[in-house]
Amino acid sequence: MEYMTEPVKHTPGHILCCDCGVPISPNPANICVACLRSKVDISQGIPKQVSVSFCKQCQRYFQPPGTWVQCALESRELLALCLKKIKAPLSKVRLVDASFVWTEPHSKRLKVKLTIQKEVMNGAILQQVFVVDYVVQPQMCGDCHRVEAKDFWKAVVQVRQKTLHKKTFYYLEQLILKYGMYQNTLRIKDIHDGLDFYYSSKQHAQKMVEFLQCTVPTRYKASQRLISQDVHSNTYNYKSTFSVEIVPICKDNVVCLSPKLAQSLGNMNQICVCIRVTSVIHLIDPNTLQVADIDGNTFWSHPFNSLCHPKQLEEFIVMECSIVRDLKRNAGAGMISKKHTLGEVWVQKTSEMNTDKQYFCRTHLGHLLNPGDLVLGFDLANCNLNDEHVNKMKSDRVPDVVLIKKSYDRTKRQRRRNWKLKELARDRENMDTDDERQYQDFLEDLEEDEAIRKNVNIYRDSTIPVEGDTDDEGAPRISLAEMLEDLHISQDATGEEGSVLEISRWMMLHGRVDQLKLIAIKSRH
Repeated sequence: MEYMTEPVKHTPGHILCCDCGVPISPNPANICVACLRSKVDISQGIPKQVSVSFCKQCQRYFQPPGTWVQCALESRELLALCLKKIKAPLSKVRLVDASFVWTEPHSKRLKVKLTIQKEVMNGAILQQVFVVDYVVQPQMCGDCHRVEAKDFWKAVVQVRQKTLHKKTFYYLEQLILKYGMYQNTLRIKDIHDGLDFYYSSKQHAQKMVEFLQCTVPTRYKASQRLISQDVHSNTYNYKSTFSVEIVPICKDNVVCLSPKLAQSLGNMNQICVCIRVTSVIHLIDPNTLQVADIDGNTFWSHPFNSLCHPKQLEEFIVMECSIVRDLKRNAGAGMISKKHTLGEVWVQKTSEMNTDKQYFCRTHLGHLLNPGDLVLGFDLANCNLNDEHVNKMKSDRVPDVVLIKKSYDRTKRQRRRNWKLKELARDRENMDTDDERQYQDFLEDLEEDEAIRKNVNIYRDSTIPVEGDTDDEGAPRISLAEMLEDLHISQDATGEEGSVLEISRWMMLHGRVDQLKLIAIKSRH
C-alpha cells in the first residue's frame, strides 16, 4: 500500500509595514507603496508648468537654441519638442511613457502625461504618473519679423525685360502663383521694366532664379555688397543681388533671324512670328508653316529683336482667302505646324477703305480667316524698319504685310468673360490705361491658346452667368471644365480649419472622389 503525497504549495509570506503596520509583500525598503510615496517624490525637480513659444504668423514652435519647427497638434514632433523642454530634469529618472492629454485647440494649453521610474530606498523601484502643463505663449519669429518690417532683406532678384509689352510678366506672375514661389518673399515691388523680389536669405533668392530659368528664357548676373564684418569671429554680412534678364521677345512679335540662325533651324525664312514664349521661344514661318523652338542660350548667341512694337498693329479686312494645299518643301526643312493652315489672302486696311489699295500675303491663319473678317497685322511695306538683318535682305524676301491674329469685338468679350485670375500682392505703381490694355491682351491670349492655358490656374467668376464655349462671332472662350472654383477654408466650431462639407463640395466639383472617400473614412473615426 502506497501513500500519495501532494506537492507543497509555497505561498509568499507577508510582513508588516514599518510605518503604518499594513501587511505587505516583502520589498527591499519594507515599506508599503503609500508610505513610500509620502516620503519620496521622484518627480521632484521636474517642472509641472513650462512655457512654449508659438509664432501665429507662420504656425511654428520655437525649438531652442534658435530654430523654429512646424508641428501639428498631438503629433510626434510636438511631443519630442515638449520633452526637450524638460530634458535636463528627466535625465535623473527613467522615462517609461509619454502621451498627450486632450485640451481645447484654442485654450493655449498643452498637457503631457508622463510615466517615470526611479530607484529609491535600498534598491526599491518606484513608478509615478503625473501631468506637465505647457503654456503656449505667442512670439513672432525672426523671419516673420522681417516680413512685417518690409525693409530688411539680404537678397533681391531683379527681373527685367527690355520690351514695351508685359505679356511675359503676366504669364510669369501666374506661374509664380501656381507653384507658390511667392511664399518666401519679404516684398514684391512692381517697377516700370519688371519686378523686384526681396528675400531674407540668399538661398531663397537662388531658388527663385532657378525657377525663372526653368519657366522663361533668361540669363542672370549675381553680385554682392559687404554690409558689415566681425574681424574677431571672421563673420561677414552681405547683401546679394541677382539681375535676371528675360529675352526681349513677346507673343505676337514679328522678328527677323540672322541668316546663320535661320539656316540652322531648317532653312526657314528670316521673317517669323512668335506664337508663344514659355521655357523656349516658339516661332512660326507664315510662308511655310515651319516651326522652331529657340532656347535662351541660342538666343543670346544669335540675338534678334522685334521689328514692330504692339502699338503698330493695324486692322485689316480680308477681301479674299484661299487655302494652300500642296506646298513644296526645300531640302533640310524642319517641322511643320499641324495646328495651323497655310492660306493666301488679299487684305485691305480698314483705314483705307475709300481706296483700292490691297495687299497680298501668306499667313498661318488660313483655318480662321474668311472673306469679311477683321484681322490684326503689321504693315512692313510702309514701316520704317531699323534692323541690321532686314537691311541686308532682298526686298522681294520681305513681305508687305504680316498677319498676327483674328480680331474680335473686345467689349463683348470682356462682358461675357466668366472667369478671372489671381494676382500677386505687390507694391504697384499707378496702373495706366496702357497697362490695362496689355492685361486684356494677355487674357485674350489665354482664351485663344490652349497650350498657355494649361500652365495657368483659371478661376470661375460667379458674378458672370455661364454661357457656351463660343459666342455669336466665333470668338474662343474658356470652357467651364478648365476653370477652378475658389476654395475658401474657414474655421469651424472646434477651431480646426475647414469642414468636411466645404472640402467635399470642392472635391466633388473637380472629380477628387478617391480623396473624398479617404476624408469620409477619417471623419468616422
